[in-house]
Amino acid sequence: MSRMMKLSSLLAEHTMPSAPELVHAGDDETLRCLACGHRCKVRPGRTGVCRVRFNENGVLRAPAGYVSAVQVDPIEKKPFFHAFPGQNALSFGMLGCSFHCPYCQNWVTSQSLHDDRAVTRPHFATPEQLVDTAVERGAPVVVSTYNEPLITCDWAVEIFKPARQRGLVCGFVSNGSATPEALEFIRPYVDLYKIDLKTFSDKQYRRLGGELDTVLHTIRLAHQMGFWVEVVTLMVPGFNDTGEEMRRIAEFIVGVSQDIPWHVTAFHPDYKMGDVQRTPAATLAQAYQVGRDAGLRHVYTGNAPGALKHHENTMCPQCNTTLIRRTGFYVEENVMAGDCCPACKTRIAGVWEGNPPRHSNGPGMPQPVRL
Repeated sequence: MSRMMKLSSLLAEHTMPSAPELVHAGDDETLRCLACGHRCKVRPGRTGVCRVRFNENGVLRAPAGYVSAVQVDPIEKKPFFHAFPGQNALSFGMLGCSFHCPYCQNWVTSQSLHDDRAVTRPHFATPEQLVDTAVERGAPVVVSTYNEPLITCDWAVEIFKPARQRGLVCGFVSNGSATPEALEFIRPYVDLYKIDLKTFSDKQYRRLGGELDTVLHTIRLAHQMGFWVEVVTLMVPGFNDTGEEMRRIAEFIVGVSQDIPWHVTAFHPDYKMGDVQRTPAATLAQAYQVGRDAGLRHVYTGNAPGALKHHENTMCPQCNTTLIRRTGFYVEENVMAGDCCPACKTRIAGVWEGNPPRHSNGPGMPQPVRL
């Protein structure tokens, strides 16, 4: 038996019935899964594209009861720059993904049921254990990340319910291939939603396992529904780094809201693209300027700490006051108090604290968690 088959068998023992909102019954016990944009038609004994949601005798089963990784790390790492700056987030992930990006930087967890090289051991846990850890570590935010959280959102919501009861804010770090049904399901529990907009080419999206229009619709709908949305584009040399593509992405985001932060981040060689060069700082600088010229109020460069230092800072779009100074994931200074610029009183879009930390409490590095 291969490692993937053993892992699949183990995970099949740790599931829950899918939320009713995320499944539509068809004929002959065939089910339509509504957790992600694939809307898989799942026959009895079969899985969806993700390989973690499956039909067992006419019941759609979804992952539950474990995490593949859990740690406390800076919220800026998600990245959320306009939500709880300088604070930590309890980040947990599971296994599997609805995409198969050849440059995935979390491939060890996301591709564990697709690639025998992705060796990850699940850690069994209860929602209460995870929430207790967040409270004990002083993390005001809990985030589902590392794999695609839409395909494991039933379990995430089971964690978010007690988290919300204890005053914590919850978030998703997602590829954005969602359905309206999935967004409606998570909305009562999720306030922060980071969405990858990987390319503006549908042909390139299909290479990754998705569709451009699905992601664009998710961004529009998530914003309309009141999620705090931040968008990330990993700039991959030769894949999505032309000036024309940057312009089209930026103009789309502006069309949704000029207040949505756009993070343009550096690729580093990984997974099946180990022979591709790192993203040059000049490419990030170009994308930053394209975003600003398109009318976005907040554009940030990432994965290149200090290389373009002022591009990591949050500036007031009205008076240009530096509100938050950063190097990488570390907040060096935060002069915000509430949601307004202290100099000109312009409202800054985001999820802000009334009395935030003036700088990060730690060095901006992840803190492993043992369950």
